[in-house]
Amino acid sequence: MDWLTAHEALAVLGTQPQTLYANVSRGRIKAKRDPDDSRKSLYRGDDVRRLAQRAAGRRKQDAVAAQAMQWGDPVLRTSISTVAHGRLLYRGQDACELADRASLEDVAALLWQTKGQLPAVAPLDGGPGLRAAFVALARRAAETIPTVRPPAALAQEAGLILATLAHALTGDVRAEDMLHLRLAHFWGRPAASEAIRRALVLLADHELNASTFAARVAMSTGASLWAGALAGLATLNGPRHGLASREVAALADDIGHAPGSAEAALRDWLGEGRQVPGMGHRLYPDGDVRAEALLGQFELPAAFARLREAGDSITGERPNVDFALAAMAVAFDLPADAPLTLFAMARCVGWLAHGLEQVQSGQEIRPRARYVGVAG
Repeated sequence: MDWLTAHEALAVLGTQPQTLYANVSRGRIKAKRDPDDSRKSLYRGDDVRRLAQRAAGRRKQDAVAAQAMQWGDPVLRTSISTVAHGRLLYRGQDACELADRASLEDVAALLWQTKGQLPAVAPLDGGPGLRAAFVALARRAAETIPTVRPPAALAQEAGLILATLAHALTGDVRAEDMLHLRLAHFWGRPAASEAIRRALVLLADHELNASTFAARVAMSTGASLWAGALAGLATLNGPRHGLASREVAALADDIGHAPGSAEAALRDWLGEGRQVPGMGHRLYPDGDVRAEALLGQFELPAAFARLREAGDSITGERPNVDFALAAMAVAFDLPADAPLTLFAMARCVGWLAHGLEQVQSGQEIRPRARYVGVAG
């Protein structure tokens, strides 16, 4: 009888970690503690292979197409970013290395392939925040008439959109400063400025994530860059995307105040049918490099240290960027919505880069649906 590590079992199954844990909890795969590392588990190879064979069957064309929509084969060509061999690349440059020295403005110039400062924008009607960002983008999306313009003009419009979003999120404070300094000043946490700068660079783009795909679909119809950014922001505002850090923070708080061991508290959490948020990432089997680059910038709060240790012990997974953002917010005493704000400001750069690329391609994104309803 052979036993597999979590990484080996997932490679055989071709599934997400939570599917592996669900099969263990349902008795389909037997698990035991790793004798060489008590923090991790091993999984019986015969059980894993039996489930893999059952799931494989014949990969019909419709199955391949369906899987392409869920971490499957690439469906769009892009030269903007990719995750390859455990590295995040922005136009061929390592994002983690860029995070050591670059600003979000620098990354925008790289991804948009243009240079220039962000323009000044009109004052807000109301207070700053996510609501103001939605309103600002929606107003311009409704007013802007889509037109075919030269790439240089579209790049200028992209700068105006980012400036508008940043102004909506931070208000009028020090509008002449770099974006990470504006956020640090807005939150009253100047000591967090370097961590904020690094986070913005690391979050700027991540190939075809859900919000970027939504933005590209919108702009592929000929809708304006404003409409595409609005589509991206709306998609980001969900618990499986930009709001994922909230669940990480909630779990860390539970574990931090739970009596007994962190492992017992985490098993109680899993026993309620919930997943472990903030741990593991399908594109980074050896660990989310964005999280590693960000977690090295501050001392990990005790509750998050307990969560990381318990998560590693039970799941064998490492923290992802959602974990890092939640921990960063607590470490620097940032507002609860800081992770989402960081995501929105940073990822807007990526949305617009993909929008510029999509407009240049001239193609409409229009997949087909596989009908499974009642036959007529």
